[in-house]
Amino acid sequence: MAESFKYSGNKGHGGELHQKASDEHPTMTTAQGCPVSDDQNSLRAGKRGPGLLEDHIMREKIFHFDHERIPERVVHARGYGAHGYFETYDTLEDLTCADIFQRKGEKTPVFTRFSTVAGNKGSPDLARDVRGFAVKFYTQEGNWDLVGNNIPVFFIQDAMKFPDLIHSAKAEPDRGFPQAQTAHDNFWDFVSLSPESMHMVMWAMSDRAIPRSLRFMEGFGVHTFKFINAKGDEKFVKFHWKPKGGMQSVVWNEALKLNGADPDFHRRDMWESIGNGDFPEWELGVQVFDQQFADEFEFDVFDATKLIPEEQVPVQIVGRMVLDRVVDNFFAETEQVAFCTQNIVPGLDFTPDPLLQGRNFSYLDTQTKRLGGPNFTHIPVNAPKCPMRHFQQDGHMAMHNPKGRVNYEPNSWSGDENNPRECPVHGFKSSSEPEVSGGDKLRYRSETFSDHYSQARQFYLSQTDIEQAHIQYALVFELSKVEHLPIRERVVSHLLNIDDTLAQEVAKGLRLQEMPEPAEAAMPTRDDLPTSDALSILKNAPNTFKGRKLGILISDGFDADIFDSVVNELEAEGANFEIIAAQVGGACCSKGKHIAADQVINGGPSVLYDAVMILATQEGAEKLAGIPEAKDFVNDAFAHMKYIGYTQEAMPLFKAAGLDGKADDGWIDLEAHSADKFINTLRNLRYWKR
Repeated sequence: MAESFKYSGNKGHGGELHQKASDEHPTMTTAQGCPVSDDQNSLRAGKRGPGLLEDHIMREKIFHFDHERIPERVVHARGYGAHGYFETYDTLEDLTCADIFQRKGEKTPVFTRFSTVAGNKGSPDLARDVRGFAVKFYTQEGNWDLVGNNIPVFFIQDAMKFPDLIHSAKAEPDRGFPQAQTAHDNFWDFVSLSPESMHMVMWAMSDRAIPRSLRFMEGFGVHTFKFINAKGDEKFVKFHWKPKGGMQSVVWNEALKLNGADPDFHRRDMWESIGNGDFPEWELGVQVFDQQFADEFEFDVFDATKLIPEEQVPVQIVGRMVLDRVVDNFFAETEQVAFCTQNIVPGLDFTPDPLLQGRNFSYLDTQTKRLGGPNFTHIPVNAPKCPMRHFQQDGHMAMHNPKGRVNYEPNSWSGDENNPRECPVHGFKSSSEPEVSGGDKLRYRSETFSDHYSQARQFYLSQTDIEQAHIQYALVFELSKVEHLPIRERVVSHLLNIDDTLAQEVAKGLRLQEMPEPAEAAMPTRDDLPTSDALSILKNAPNTFKGRKLGILISDGFDADIFDSVVNELEAEGANFEIIAAQVGGACCSKGKHIAADQVINGGPSVLYDAVMILATQEGAEKLAGIPEAKDFVNDAFAHMKYIGYTQEAMPLFKAAGLDGKADDGWIDLEAHSADKFINTLRNLRYWKR
């Protein structure tokens, strides 16, 4: 068995592993039988130049990968979308001539789709996974698709490796499981042989990968793009989405129970939020920098496994996105929306990032296959809202063909509005890359991509102690599902290059008998990178309960005055609540008024709520104590560090749940604290000291 885990090979210039053909391993070929010399790097013009269309090996590999599934997406299959608008705060004409950024206060229609990556359409919402964050701007000069994630970096540096990454993360092909999770041998085998993945591994094992709501997560464009103004001046830019409601995640045990209680938790949350008029909102920020900064920055700005800390290049807020309308039909819009990274507009341009270059090829091919042909732009959710004038015609499902006799150019016809011409002034222009494009055509991973651990270390050390512990627990959990010891040991060998304490805690959690040697590093880990508070969720706490939900468990005779005062404060805060009772019919309050329940106790577990409140008479609490789900309600709230509001009459329920004597400052006595103080406490979201 040990023979299966030999991974000898040569390291490339970027530290990537090249495993060569031998007597044991036959030569890899294309589907046409052409031998492959390098399966790690796509073909580019120069060491750091753009990808080349003639790269038939990469094109065939990604082409086949894009066509592996019908009809659902190969990746990002489970998604949820909504309509809204983007409002420009101020003109950015000094930075870009992109029409969307030219007029202060202008609102541009958008459609945004959030998604998980690894699972199929039927997988649960709270899988530990990267979240897709894709925005389609319907600008006056065409559609701009900012196709990003809720994590600013990615697992791989070259699109050549994308099929391998996703194959490894998906269900293992001989057994068809596990679904929507990476806790299995194939994934950890791949990333442990791909050191470039280690930075993203830290993010994926952090709380960022289990968000409380799609509304409470950041979004990132991931890649470095370009801004180009009307004078032709160029600047580099990275895009950030900052949630106005702040960031918030769940704990792992909570995520597991949420998937059982409501596998559509994120979808339902988005639907209810928009329906309640509590519209999800993000601000768009940009990090803008010049070539001099790029040259002096510690890492290659074209490396998608790296970020630029906000302390080095502050994020400039340039507008906001508000999602205020749900779809009319899920299939017609959310399922058929087609995002393509190459959909950009004048004033923006690509960089030679090898992952971005490959995505630009891949997405168009994917949408053509998935949506039946080249005319997917005729589907309303994909159609630009500005005029379209071209000579493209026919094909499968063509809805709009050119009118009149003219369907080619150049032509000698005049006086026909359906006879467009190119426009050198306003048309899209690609920037040049003289400083990176020179040199021979070659498959090459630049040495500037070879530091795989320094930013992973920076991310880990930037977390609070609580968040670091969560990363440790996540790694132990995931690796405990890995059957083969050599893979576990290999991952720990990489962790030793990130942080010794992290590696030791994970090794202890796995009970490794021997600590492995640190993995061979293409470049030593830097220990001089400063921590970045922007990388932590808890260091950026929103200090509000707005948009959150309180679960109120009641029994007959519950205190009406406390209930009314808390509900009034919740409404003033902009928060929501649900009533949970032993029966869906609800209960009568102390004033004799009947209150219907939103959830019966076995269908409304505390994992659905950000905090809980128990209002019961002693008799009612004793009855609830006989219901297993009621005991779970308070036990889970306690275990998940949630704030618990209560009255003394409710103590029989806590005692039956084994919580007698375990009260802490996260338990709020509603008879001793006013409702406004209770809500003020809830703004902390969790009592982490527990």
